[in-house]
This record gives sequence, C-alpha cells and structure tokens, in this order.
Amino acid sequence: MPTTIRQMLMWLDRNNHRGRSVSPNMELRQLRTFMAVVEHRTVTGAAVALDLAPSSVSQQIRTLEGSLGVRLFHRAPTGLSLTAAGRRLAPRAARLVDDAARVRREVVGVPTPLRFGALETVMATQVPTLLSEMAASHPELPIEPVRSADRAELLRQVVAGELDAGLILDTTGELGALGFDPPVEAATLSSLDLEPCPVVLAAHPGHPLIGRRGLTVADLREHRMILGPRLCSFHLAVDLFLGPEGDRIEVPSVFVATNWAVQRLGLVLVPEFTAIEHLDAGRLVRLDLADQPPAVWLRLVWRTDREDEPGLRTLLYGATRSLPPSAA
Repeated sequence: MPTTIRQMLMWLDRNNHRGRSVSPNMELRQLRTFMAVVEHRTVTGAAVALDLAPSSVSQQIRTLEGSLGVRLFHRAPTGLSLTAAGRRLAPRAARLVDDAARVRREVVGVPTPLRFGALETVMATQVPTLLSEMAASHPELPIEPVRSADRAELLRQVVAGELDAGLILDTTGELGALGFDPPVEAATLSSLDLEPCPVVLAAHPGHPLIGRRGLTVADLREHRMILGPRLCSFHLAVDLFLGPEGDRIEVPSVFVATNWAVQRLGLVLVPEFTAIEHLDAGRLVRLDLADQPPAVWLRLVWRTDREDEPGLRTLLYGATRSLPPSAA
C-alpha cells in the first residue's frame, strides 16, 4: 500500500477504473471562479462578476474538475446546477476563499470586517442598537451588516463561512426550538440568547375578547388569528402556543398582520415593536392572558471553530457583557 501522499495519488490514478486523473493541485483562483459560477449559475454571469473572459472561466472550471476527478456542474440550457460533488465542495470552497482573504488582510494590517446577517425585520429594529454599542466600545472593528433573504439562507451562510455570525429569532433551548428546521450542519454552530423580544397578543377594541380576564388557549382558539408567512418566527410562535389548526389568515408580514388587526379582521401575536403605536393610540388592546405564549429571543449564531478569530471574539465578549440579568 502507498505510504506517502504522492504515492497515494499515483495509486489512485492507476486504479481509477473510469480513467480520471487525480491531482493535488487546486488553486484559490479556481475556487473563486467556482464560487462565482455557483452564485450566478452561468459562465457569462461569473465572467462579468470576475472581469474575465467567459472562455477563461470555463477553462478554470474544467481544470478544477480535472484536478478533483469529478464533475462539479450539470450543464443545461437554463444554466448550471451543482452536482452532488459540487454541493460538497461549495461550503468548503467558500471557507477556503474567505480564510485566504482574511490571512491577506491580517498580514498587510488591514482590519477584517465582521460580517453578520439578519432578516429585514431584525435588521431594521435590533441591529442599529448593536451597531451603536459596538461602535462605542470597539471603534477599530469594522462591521458589515448583511440582509439575508430568509432564516434558512442566513444559517447556510453562517455554516459556509460567508457570514461570521447571524442574528435570528428563536425560543430558548436547542437551535430551532421555535419550530423551524436547523441546518444539517447544526452541530458546527454555537448560539447565545442575547435578549427577549417581547410579544403582544392584541385585538381591536371592539373584539369580543376585550375586557375578559384570564384568557386560556381554549378561549383563543375560537377566534380568527392573523399570521405572517408560514416560517415567520411569530407564525411559529402561534403554532407552538395554539397549535397549527384553526381559523387563520396568512399575510406577507407581521406589519401587515398588525394593520389588519386594526381593521377588525382578527387577533395578532406580533413583536411589541410592530404594535406599540397602535397600542398607545388605542387602536389595538392587549388581551389579558392566563396562558402565556412562548418567549421569543434574539439569538446570535456563529461557527464554533471561528470563536478564536479576533472580530468574532470581540463581538461575543461584548454580547456576553451586555446580556440582561435574566439571560446571564
């Protein structure tokens, strides 16, 4: 049996029954090109993004596939899609490219931006406070907020190393305890509950439940609920609280749900910040509950193997020091 890496590669080459060559040469520029094709799904789109000729992009992908001895893309008239091997390579390639960029910045003395993602609602309401606190305590640390399309994409980006950390909404316990599916690679992630996100169950002042005290889950199930999208954190909170059945209206966002409740269309369970103006103005009224909905927390998620990186370590230290007493 071969005893060195070179002998192993030669042995694999001789014994590859499909005649593919296996080479240890895999260059960063090829991985950057690979990631550009993954993002844009066409050679032309990747070429424009990289300022290269399409023929150069195609050649680099062919060379990378030859060095690995596998096909990375399915070619179709509608574009390129990843093969199983390509899907295995993508998160690793992203980490290698990102790590190389970090090493370069550290060597030349350029601070590495801390990239963290959040969904639009969290980006609009929670991130400004975090940015202010970090700017005051660590002005030397550049921070780059990134808006993610959805929770699953945000967690994928954290796992892949495209983001240093992510801010999501969850309930206490394991990742996904609120009711969403954590990524397959959840074991590579750590998390920290930063602060509660207060929720309110409210209705228009004319709703029949207004004025009743000690409302139970059974009382609430008899009335229509207005919910955000299926995987919205507060939709999931209602599912945990009341179960997934009942008279429901699903709308595009918690802001729409709040405004529909003002228009007498049903009950809403929403973050307090979306309803506070309506509550203060008397357009919505809090319900008096005997049974309490699940607590929703702002949760910071990151890759465990990156905890020693300076920017992330600074963020984690600052977040731990600023935890409310109930979370410390």
